[in-house]
Amino acid sequence: MTASSPHPSPQLQWSIYCRQICRSYEMHLNMDQNLKGKFPISWDHEDLMLRAKTAASMCWLPRLLARWLSSALSLLLLSAVGRQTGGLEWAQAMTCTRWSALNNKVLSQDGDVILGGLFNLYYIPSAVQQDFIKQPRYEPCTGLDLETLKYLYALAFAVDEINRNSSLLPGVKLGYSIVDGCGRYPWALQDALSLVGGNTRSCSLTATTPQSSSHGQPGDISGKPVPLLIGASSSTTGIILSRTLGPLSIPIISYLATCPCLSDRLKFPNFFRTIPSDIYQARAIARLAIRFHWTWVGAVHEDTAYGQLAMQVFKEEIKGKGVCLDFVETVDTETIVRDARRAALTIQASTARVILIFCWYTDAKKLFLELNERNVTDRQFLASEAWSTSDDLLQDPAVSNVASGVLGVAIQSSTIPGFEKYLRNLHPVRRPHDGFLRDFWEKVFGCSAGGAASFVYYFSSHRVSNGSTSSPAKESVQRASLPPCSGTESLEGLQHPFTDTSQLRVVYNVYLAVYAAAHALHSLLSCSSRDRDISSCSSPDHINPKELLQHLNQVNFTTPQGEMFYFQGADTPAKYDLVNWQKTPEGPMKLVLIGHVDGFDLHLNQSAIQWSRGSNQVPVSVCSESCPPGSRLANRKGEPVCCFDCIQCAEGEISNKIGSPHCDPCPSEFWSNADRTACVPRQLDFLSFNETLGITLTAAAVSGATVTAAVFLVFVYYHQTPMVRANNSELSFLLLLSLKLCFLCSLLFIGRPSVWACRFQQAAFGISFVLCVSCLLVKTMVVLAVFRSARPGAGSLIKWFGPRQQRGSVGLFTCIQVIICAIWLSLSPPVPQQDFGIRGSKVTLRCAMASVVGFSLVLGYIGLLACSCLFLAFLARKLPDNFNEAKLITFSMLIFCAVWVAFVPAYISSPGKYVVAVEIFAILASSYGLLLCIFAPKCFIILLKPEKNTKKHMMAR
Repeated sequence: MTASSPHPSPQLQWSIYCRQICRSYEMHLNMDQNLKGKFPISWDHEDLMLRAKTAASMCWLPRLLARWLSSALSLLLLSAVGRQTGGLEWAQAMTCTRWSALNNKVLSQDGDVILGGLFNLYYIPSAVQQDFIKQPRYEPCTGLDLETLKYLYALAFAVDEINRNSSLLPGVKLGYSIVDGCGRYPWALQDALSLVGGNTRSCSLTATTPQSSSHGQPGDISGKPVPLLIGASSSTTGIILSRTLGPLSIPIISYLATCPCLSDRLKFPNFFRTIPSDIYQARAIARLAIRFHWTWVGAVHEDTAYGQLAMQVFKEEIKGKGVCLDFVETVDTETIVRDARRAALTIQASTARVILIFCWYTDAKKLFLELNERNVTDRQFLASEAWSTSDDLLQDPAVSNVASGVLGVAIQSSTIPGFEKYLRNLHPVRRPHDGFLRDFWEKVFGCSAGGAASFVYYFSSHRVSNGSTSSPAKESVQRASLPPCSGTESLEGLQHPFTDTSQLRVVYNVYLAVYAAAHALHSLLSCSSRDRDISSCSSPDHINPKELLQHLNQVNFTTPQGEMFYFQGADTPAKYDLVNWQKTPEGPMKLVLIGHVDGFDLHLNQSAIQWSRGSNQVPVSVCSESCPPGSRLANRKGEPVCCFDCIQCAEGEISNKIGSPHCDPCPSEFWSNADRTACVPRQLDFLSFNETLGITLTAAAVSGATVTAAVFLVFVYYHQTPMVRANNSELSFLLLLSLKLCFLCSLLFIGRPSVWACRFQQAAFGISFVLCVSCLLVKTMVVLAVFRSARPGAGSLIKWFGPRQQRGSVGLFTCIQVIICAIWLSLSPPVPQQDFGIRGSKVTLRCAMASVVGFSLVLGYIGLLACSCLFLAFLARKLPDNFNEAKLITFSMLIFCAVWVAFVPAYISSPGKYVVAVEIFAILASSYGLLLCIFAPKCFIILLKPEKNTKKHMMAR
């Protein structure tokens, strides 16, 4: 806005901007609520209520301006708006005074352009209990953070280095104003608004130009607004500051805020950072868990955007990778003692041996101290960059007892030439207004440096209550208890983590942030690379933050160390170190570089890792031990997928790797071994002469053939006796011969099947039985013919059943079967074939019926003859004769038919080689039935009852 342009009323401008602030807070609260629904955590009630109250109070500011015109926030916002818009025209003079002062400690250096710095230099906040009916009251923080103090001096060193550089910002002197936010969001917001507004405590605004009416104490830069802030040491702070200062286009460069959400340029267009997004480190840690097969992991994270979104990325990365979370605990700095105790109890009770921690190093230390009290020393910890390189943790004996072997992701280390010398030259005498250095001096050397210089404390009325014991007087009493410093104390030869610059990580990020700001200012003030919408060059006294923001987006320079630096949106290219905490003989642990992360690529030297308790073996952290080869995992109902039971593979299935989710079936020619780890060729199985069943059937067949031969010899010996002659001795001898062939043909079914064996066994079986049944059929027909011929007029019937006709009939019936077998075996004979249809380690080698029709015809023809014989024998069973053979034939045919009727279903349902055994059994059973039923009674009479073997007895009724 130019001076000649029309101005709205100051009340209207103030109202508009306050509403902008209100909307930004509402958006932030909405995001918090969205996060609350998205993550399985409980947000800190105090944090949400405090933000809500702050937003609400800011929304009421336009209405209460007339009543609270002297409020601090009003002055800060008015000053910021006035300075960024070119001035406000007031209808009448008005005086504003600050309700509360800036932070209690400030370190500043004058210059043409002032850079703002926000650091959390004191890390022990007091407990807060707000009633939300009056202004929040906070006690001052204590506990100087030496690592953060090093960040502060990195900023100061970089500014001094730039001021000495004649090619960077020539003729322009950089200054800085650094304040301590104590990790409290309201303090960080107030400090940021104070810096942006010029840090005035009162002002008199005339009709056209705001004029500062007061000046700060030594070391306090008043009346000079900062065009850029270097700060936001946490993601939540970065979100708050970016949303609040976004309408003013004030750039914020963070050195430690890593939330992935801050990469969104639509929501946070004024935010930049020199540290990579948590997406990269969370994915790197997830890949470490996957690489080392840690499937059962516990997690502890701080209850902030940093911890929550890092856990979200970690969960997304391990999804579907076989890694599960046993528990997720949250901790908050405000209640760290209680939270650390709860988390320690959870870790102690958990079966997870690998614990991931996403929190600030001071919170991690509290957790480790709690674990040390409980003697929990067998856990492997995975560290985020927030605590993986903390000297405070590395040097603590109690921490080393619990956390040796930590594997962590760390910000890439670098060196800053001259920085160590700068630190060692620090002395309260040379920096009389540096209260932070004095506190450091007293902490390190144990003496009071109060006489070195006066340090001004400003206490905010809304931070410290009016009767508070935390007052300058109390601090003076505490300082007076220390002996005065002699003046000989020095950092020159002191071995201390503060002066160790061998591995600068966050410090280097601060250093880069200063140089990025300087190069953006250089580009802005030198009018180089100017965008089209910028019409004129800026001067150090009139820097437009919006223009500075545009130049910061285009920053691209080479650092003094020779590295290229540029912003990709809000981020810089992601690079991390992988570090390992290893014990040393001296006692304290040391930090060892074991790999690095470049974007999403992980490079690790596993042999250099020293694990928990100094072991060289990779620790195991699983809910269930991996299933060995030969088994598969089965998930437990209602439990994570990492918790499972191991079930042995079924027969015919294998798993040849550890942790197999399923078993693979073997090919049909193979079968699983006993361990179910490999497929082995299936053994050929057939009915052999060596096994028990084969021996039994062979013995039965040989016995039947032997008995048949014995009967044959008896009939030959007694062939002149009436018993032999009365029953057609020629057919009886032929029947005995066929029965012997039936017994012997069963032996063809035993043994390894071959092409000719398969053909011959079926032909022998079919022809032998047809020959046998044909003899019986002709015998029955002869008996009927003989008795029928005795009737009047039937004498000519017997001539058709003479010996020649009998032999011809038997030959005819047999030839029909021979023809059937010949056609069958020539067209589609049985062939040896492996039967894979039966599960098992053995595959049956049997004679497969290529043509079921041929086999059915053979059996059907035998059945036809047998049924015909049974029918005729049944008709002749009551013919008058003392020894009617038709009765014996009837009974034998009944047995024969019963055996072969039962044979069909048994043959079809029998598995493997037992099909052959069933057929052999049917042959033997039917053969024994014929032999015993027909010839046993005759042999009994011939051998044991010779008196009945007479013609007279045979002819008797």
